[in-house]
Amino acid sequence: MQKDQIRELPAGSEALNERLQWRYATKKFDAAKKVTQDKIERIIEAVRLTPTSSGLQPFELILITNDEIRQRIREVAWGQAQITDCSHLLVFAAWDDITPERVHMMFDLTNEIRGFKNEGWENYRQQLLKIVANRGQEGNYQAAARQAYIALGTALIAAAFEDVDSTPMEGFDPKAVDEILDLGSRNLRSVILLPLGYRAEDGDWLVELKKVRRSRNDLVTEIH
Repeated sequence: MQKDQIRELPAGSEALNERLQWRYATKKFDAAKKVTQDKIERIIEAVRLTPTSSGLQPFELILITNDEIRQRIREVAWGQAQITDCSHLLVFAAWDDITPERVHMMFDLTNEIRGFKNEGWENYRQQLLKIVANRGQEGNYQAAARQAYIALGTALIAAAFEDVDSTPMEGFDPKAVDEILDLGSRNLRSVILLPLGYRAEDGDWLVELKKVRRSRNDLVTEIH
């Protein structure tokens, strides 16, 4: 698009960017403030609607409000207070493998919901089964984990739209969290944590600092 062809952004786009400007990785939550269940459900629904490769949704979402469990997770997450001070803690847990059973589950669900079978779709099922078989368990886990990160991005945006603060956190021991939540028995592995809540009135060193992002020229390459 040429400069003289730039169109005016709709109000929805402006609202989106305003909310992204507002949000930041909250360093101190107000433990006394709780997010209402309707807001949590809308954030979860946004995660559920996240696009994923082949429509597999190769992850699950663990919603934790239990204080004892969150304290145990904090102990294996560098003692970060957001885990216990937030209102709700989300754990994104990826499939430990994309097995034939899981592929069939999602393809069969698609056929059930749509009410018909499509030859091209069924051919793709067989193609995907070969792809995941050749990739191996660890490769499949890594692929699933990347899909979980797409869902994380959706959750961050959804939370911002709900005026809910959030902090994506990779600073934890995944194996320890897996053990605490017994994820191994469900063939899942924890990928990332997302505390949700409300920023504290004071004590957060990051809240007043300017957001730092590379310029558009540094970030974007246009190929015409």
